[in-house]
Amino acid sequence: MSNAAPATVEHAPINWVTTTVFTLLPLTALVAVPWYGIAHGYSLAAWLSLVFFLWACGISITAGYHRLWSHRAYQAHWSVRLFFMVFGAMALQNSILVWGSQHRTHHRFVDDVDKDPYSAKRGFWFSHMGWILRNYPSGRNDFTNAKDLERDPIVMFQHRWYFPLAIGTNVGLPLALGWAVGDVWGVFLLGGLLRLVLNHHFTWFINSLAHMWGSQPYTDENTARDNPALAFLTYGEGYHNFHHIFQNDYRNGVKWWHFDPTKWLIALLAWLGLANNLKRVPDLWIQRAQLGMQFKRMELALERRRATAGDRDLERVKARVAEEYAAFRASLEEWSKIRDQWVVDRKQRLLQKWEEASFRLRLRQIEQGLRMQRRRLRAMSRAYA
Repeated sequence: MSNAAPATVEHAPINWVTTTVFTLLPLTALVAVPWYGIAHGYSLAAWLSLVFFLWACGISITAGYHRLWSHRAYQAHWSVRLFFMVFGAMALQNSILVWGSQHRTHHRFVDDVDKDPYSAKRGFWFSHMGWILRNYPSGRNDFTNAKDLERDPIVMFQHRWYFPLAIGTNVGLPLALGWAVGDVWGVFLLGGLLRLVLNHHFTWFINSLAHMWGSQPYTDENTARDNPALAFLTYGEGYHNFHHIFQNDYRNGVKWWHFDPTKWLIALLAWLGLANNLKRVPDLWIQRAQLGMQFKRMELALERRRATAGDRDLERVKARVAEEYAAFRASLEEWSKIRDQWVVDRKQRLLQKWEEASFRLRLRQIEQGLRMQRRRLRAMSRAYA
């Protein structure tokens, strides 16, 4: 795969509509928002409108456009989907159908400079917003990967009426709320204009910075990174390395303490009976990915050590790593056999309660053993990095 885009692609024709919109919006906000604040001041209602609309639009992109429709990570009640559809249109990031189809293409061809619509291999500017400003071949609509979305009446209603919905929500909702609270221009400028610019860049950070800045604890097969700082700006989407290897999991922040309000909202909706079929990858798959990366990094560290220091203990450490890796593979095989047998027996309804408890206990023991192995590898990595 080439890291440089073909010359013909670099000279793709400018999309004057998106270029005009995404140039004028931030410039207008940059001038009008501080000017009005200095000249007139903003009411509390205006600031609260910024918080509400920023959250409603942002969460509609992450929980709706992204995890619900693009990845089918869970199912939601029609009322939830309607909310996400309306405020997703207000986010002005295209229709669910277009957004979801392009995002599926991104996952399928991640980092491919010719096929990934917002490939990070083409640089920060392109992946952040440059891909929107020209009619690149990689950005052409092809809905063959979104037949399920085309069968969704809410998705198709929004797609057919996207522009009236987008304009109506972005103009009508802030003006109506501003009139109701007696601060039309304050709400329009904060809850309408500034919110829109912030929503855009928060989403685009996922395409750009989340592929450039952070760690890769699960895979280095693509540029996606885990970045807790970005999670605070992107409603939990900052754990992007995890997402790219386990894209159908409804969580991005897999640890309980990871800041992922989208995950918490989906779990709350499930508790309220408004969402179901929440998909979670087995814990062992996650540990398998983490251990695989630890082994890979340990081997690289040992090779660097061999090249620079010629450490006498190097062969002993390499043998120890090989033993750990063999144990790792054996644990994975045992886990797979136990889980496969468990699934078969459950389908055939052969398990008694005590037998099922025994299966669960053995699986937990294997997972605990892998966690201990990860700790040993971390200690070895610190010693020989």
